[in-house]
Amino acid sequence: MDKKIKFAIIGTGVRGVWCFGELLKNRRDAELAALCDRNIVRARAAAEKLGISPNLYTSIDEMAAAETLDAVVITTPDNTHRDIALQAMKSHWNVLIDKPLATNVKDCRDIIECANKNQLTVMMGFNLRHHAVLKRLKEIIDSGVLGKVFLAENREFYDGGRTYMCRWNRFSRNTGGLWIHKGSHDFDVFNWLLDFPKPLRVCAFAAVNVLTPDGLPFELENGIAPGPGCNECHYKEKCRDRFDFNELEQKFWGGDAFENDGYLRNTCMYLSEKDTHDNGIAMVEYENGIKVTHLECFIGSRNDRCYTIAGDRATAEVSLSQRTIKITPRWNGEVITYTIPQQTGGHGGADPALVENFCQVIKEGGAPNSTIEHGLLATAIGQAAELSRREHRMVEMSELLGNN
Repeated sequence: MDKKIKFAIIGTGVRGVWCFGELLKNRRDAELAALCDRNIVRARAAAEKLGISPNLYTSIDEMAAAETLDAVVITTPDNTHRDIALQAMKSHWNVLIDKPLATNVKDCRDIIECANKNQLTVMMGFNLRHHAVLKRLKEIIDSGVLGKVFLAENREFYDGGRTYMCRWNRFSRNTGGLWIHKGSHDFDVFNWLLDFPKPLRVCAFAAVNVLTPDGLPFELENGIAPGPGCNECHYKEKCRDRFDFNELEQKFWGGDAFENDGYLRNTCMYLSEKDTHDNGIAMVEYENGIKVTHLECFIGSRNDRCYTIAGDRATAEVSLSQRTIKITPRWNGEVITYTIPQQTGGHGGADPALVENFCQVIKEGGAPNSTIEHGLLATAIGQAAELSRREHRMVEMSELLGNN
């Protein structure tokens, strides 16, 4: 394919604009022809931020009637992914869906059925698959250096996760729960690193232990309530967790944009209504005896994903922030530490690599690095973790996937 791939982005928030918009506008083989968002103010701000003049739409039907596109990127809230993906495929557009695929197994299956029927490329936005450190870790596991892997863990410390409690992510009706919205990344990494063994059962514990009204990091003054948003909060100079907007972000979520749809993106994370968690631990058992744990901690001042992969010949310890992999043999032997060079681009260079893979598949054919079947499996594990957390029980994966 010599002609440029004509793209549209559906959903002009941070991920749509700061990630995919910036990447696509700079590609020689791509044209960012259109932006679609229910909030036209935000769509205009996105075009201005990107420095381009795409066509702007507030509905997919309107865009489909006017545009001839090759592909779209979906970066809308998770609970809209199914319907938007189906609309896109009925318009014969290839689709890149930022994680998760959908918020439940049924909606994932609807997307897969439609993609197979229309014979289109539909790729999952699992950018961690493209992270240089995890790609090297995958090579090490596949080489047999660790021997037979039987145990794995990931501890994710995400300071920015506190802002989930300020915005749309704090409601499970929008995400299916953070074990899906956030955890699907990590469950997919386990599945991929371990070569997709069949998950058998899941158990999870999670709660909001810190970001509650009792946790306010300042003393209230008589008669003065905090909030409603951080920018106008009386206590914003005292609050170490404030999430105020700069001048550019104000165009996306303040002023006229807020008046258009009433969405307050920086409500107080302590006082906000919420039904997701600010910390938790999930455990998965696979049919081959491998057991994995995934820890999510959105409290603190640290950002890292730390992996431990235990095999019967050696153990690997990984830090994404330090970009290191330490291999310790089980018996006497040389301890080896790999330091992976820094890559250019978001998420340690993973974002541009993800977009490169999607464009390559559109131009040359073949299967994408992360498929929608992989997306279903990660969502299913996340959904099981949400059930376990909320119902206080072990969840058999057969409840969601059947016995196949």
